[in-house]
Amino acid sequence: MTLRDAVRTASNTVSRRAMDLAAVSSNRGAPQLERIAAFSELIANEIGDTWLRRSRGLERDFNRAHLYLKFEGDNPTGTQKDRIAFAHVEDALIEGQGTIALATCGNYGVAVALAAKLAGLDCEIYIPAGYHTQRLAEMETLGARIHRPPGTYEDIVAYSNEQARVRGWYNANPGNGNTDLQLRAYSGIADEILSTLGRLPDEVAVPVSNGTLLAGIYQGFERLRDQGHTTGLPRMVAASSTDKNPIITSFLAGNRRCVDLRPAEIRETKINEPLINWHSFDGQEALDALYASRGAAFHISDYKMKRMSTYLSQKEALQVLPASTAGLIALTERPDDEQSLSVAVLTAKR
Repeated sequence: MTLRDAVRTASNTVSRRAMDLAAVSSNRGAPQLERIAAFSELIANEIGDTWLRRSRGLERDFNRAHLYLKFEGDNPTGTQKDRIAFAHVEDALIEGQGTIALATCGNYGVAVALAAKLAGLDCEIYIPAGYHTQRLAEMETLGARIHRPPGTYEDIVAYSNEQARVRGWYNANPGNGNTDLQLRAYSGIADEILSTLGRLPDEVAVPVSNGTLLAGIYQGFERLRDQGHTTGLPRMVAASSTDKNPIITSFLAGNRRCVDLRPAEIRETKINEPLINWHSFDGQEALDALYASRGAAFHISDYKMKRMSTYLSQKEALQVLPASTAGLIALTERPDDEQSLSVAVLTAKR
């Protein structure tokens, strides 16, 4: 089977200034505070602050008003996962850890491998034996050690959690007490949206899998409201592969608790793999955000995602992983309000 979130075109490179900082942060003989300070500056220079722009072409072709795209493919390894990967590696440095461990289906592993290399940490990556990815070579080139135990992604998360516990490694897996850190890392997207637009958007649409990204962005807007920078909150719009994500199915069924799906009923395809799972590790947080924001949730077909990806390539000169377009598609299918300003988060390069 093909690995879930294979992104093929990321360069995994950072600026010359970042490499100068990495010479300090990766030096295990340097004072810890100097390493931390250098890595924190590296993060400020390289991670986030991705572009946000209005798409008049989409507005015209889909009869929408005020539609903006937020492109997370600008991050060094080509996805939003860099935000949480670098946050975890910084936390590991602060804790004085020398090794970081995680389970992955592709993108997150590359992101942590790059961050670990720049920080001078060893990186232990667990990938289900049945998965195959074009990003495996990238992880190995970045110095990660790869383990291939049998089982589903959810099984491998549990296995790598135990390995990290037994061996005393820093654990960068989803859940497992890491939710708060990951939500904070993603909450910066809300700051960037507000800063660039100069106003609060009416709705923000996000493709969902584990739910961490959507919940983190919503948490960021809550913080901005509580600090007095805004007076309201946007509606959150979640979208994922049809009948293959517990956040979407739970919300549409009116459930207030995120209910797991049956693993045997999940079917992966080349298109939907980045989105699907039977258990969303931060699904409850995402579901709560949908209800609190009076948001919406959508099932999106493979055909629609592939078609939108092709559209963006041809009309917007933007190379985007098909699954990354789920939130954008959801916006185009909502009733239009000429006064509303909408933002679609595109999570990954092709």
